Amino acid sequence: MHAYRTHNCAQLRAADVGQSVRLSGWIHRKRDHGGLLFVDLRDHYGLTQIVTDTDSDAFKVLDRARAESVVTITGDVVARDGATVNANLPTGEIEVRARDVSVQSAAQELPMPVFGDAEYPEDIRLRYRFLDLRRERLHANIVLRSNVISSIRKRMIDQGFTEFQTPILTASSPEGARDYLVPSRVHPGKFYALPQAPQMFKQLLMVAGFDRYFQIAPCFRDEDARADRSPGEFYQLDFEMSFVTQDDVFAAIEPVLHGVFEEFANGRAVSPAPFPRIPFRESMLKYGSDKPDLRNPLLITDVTVHFAKSGFGLFERIVGDGGVVRAIPAPKTAEKSRKFFDDMNEWARSEGHAGLGYVTRKGGEFGGPIAKNHGEDGMKAIYEAMGLGPDDGCFFAAGKELQAAKLAGAARTRVGEELGLIEQGCFKFCWIVDFPMFEYDEDAKKVDFSHNPFSMPQGELEALETKDPLDILAYQYDIVCNGVELSSGAIRNHRPEIMYKAFEIAGYSREDVDANFSGMINAFKFGAPPHGGSAPGIDRIVMLLADEPNIREVIVFPMNQKAEDLMMGAPGPVTAKQLRELNIRIVDQPKAG
Repeated sequence: MHAYRTHNCAQLRAADVGQSVRLSGWIHRKRDHGGLLFVDLRDHYGLTQIVTDTDSDAFKVLDRARAESVVTITGDVVARDGATVNANLPTGEIEVRARDVSVQSAAQELPMPVFGDAEYPEDIRLRYRFLDLRRERLHANIVLRSNVISSIRKRMIDQGFTEFQTPILTASSPEGARDYLVPSRVHPGKFYALPQAPQMFKQLLMVAGFDRYFQIAPCFRDEDARADRSPGEFYQLDFEMSFVTQDDVFAAIEPVLHGVFEEFANGRAVSPAPFPRIPFRESMLKYGSDKPDLRNPLLITDVTVHFAKSGFGLFERIVGDGGVVRAIPAPKTAEKSRKFFDDMNEWARSEGHAGLGYVTRKGGEFGGPIAKNHGEDGMKAIYEAMGLGPDDGCFFAAGKELQAAKLAGAARTRVGEELGLIEQGCFKFCWIVDFPMFEYDEDAKKVDFSHNPFSMPQGELEALETKDPLDILAYQYDIVCNGVELSSGAIRNHRPEIMYKAFEIAGYSREDVDANFSGMINAFKFGAPPHGGSAPGIDRIVMLLADEPNIREVIVFPMNQKAEDLMMGAPGPVTAKQLRELNIRIVDQPKAG
């Protein structure tokens, strides 16, 4: 018999009754039934119930052992009687009557229990992550993550992609988020950077002639945490293709994403390919966001023209100053109290906005200050344009276009949630396309790149030389699922003269481009194919499939909100000897006050 186990804790069935077996695992739970002790023994695979009585030597050992102690149990498989069969457990028809127990590792008193679903503070969970990972839900999430990555890798290879690994130590880039810097010991005063993404390397692989590349790539960014973004590091399905149009990129990745989501959906519906394509400006208008949740049926309408001449002076002044008014429907709210509408207004103020106007309607009768001042005919015209009925309410967001769109989008989400309109049990994908190439930076008072400086502008060099920069669109695209942006991507700018011109519009000289992006611009001067790609986030994909609200629930060893690893004590101090080897001196920060 094997020293530790003949079976794992999910294997034994009724057909094994009568066998002598050996199991090893963690004591998940103990139940003393007066003369009989029941123990749920857990390993990576599942649970098996162990039973022993007070006359057995095994009883004495198990009775003393704390929960989460690791034990090896030798015993006989017996059938449970009909009343005690657990149909919810694969091993629920049997139990193992213990003859001998060896304690492999005794557990101390636990800082947090593994059994049960109680919530514990984040700092406890992260400091004792190895215990947290033993809990059923989190353990299943990490197994799901592994299976998703395996499925993605197979699907990419089946699509003709080849996996390559790109460098982890590279050069710092002036674009994007903050770099994590790594000092060089042999080049005093110089630094490597951890890659924010393999962007330049994957483009250089196309220049090198490899045609279809992918990798499950680690990326490092020194930025703050959010519910859907882990601080420090994350993983993405990074891929690039040569001699492709935007349509080719979509056709290559849609079967991969659709297939993976369908494989792990557990009965939830998945958008069929091809996924809907929504231009950026249309998305900002209809959904108030460039990552719309299509499970929400509500659509925002621009009603600016209705308030150009209106008895409602506030909106008329906003429109007169170049602002816009966006309307968000609130269907079937006739029976809602005024408090529902007032609470929405207070919510908008709590989010930093001036407020959220509203109109009520019950049996065709309008209510509220906006309706009173704008007039019944004016309100009927708005309702007719929006397709609203006699018992539908409406909210209004007014201000500068971007500000109004942002408020309207957030209000659309909140109204959908408050009214229970968000469709459940489905994954709805879409592409956001036709992003603006440039935007005007109000703080710097200059034109700058809006999304990705290495994208090909639509119209190429001619557009850059003849059009208003703010009217130029780019071959840039995002893929979105249930309101979560999974990735950005683009058809790349592979021609040096177009790249120099694009950067010139954003205020960069030819010398700036040569200095900051020398590796890529030099490569493009030796024959570069048209190419494009994208990089869906692995962590976000798994977060959606696991139905988790926070990305930390699908990462094995995540950092906290402050980018600290509480379990390993990182970041932490290093010795003076290490600093000397790296030619680094720590400068004391001035004290506040």
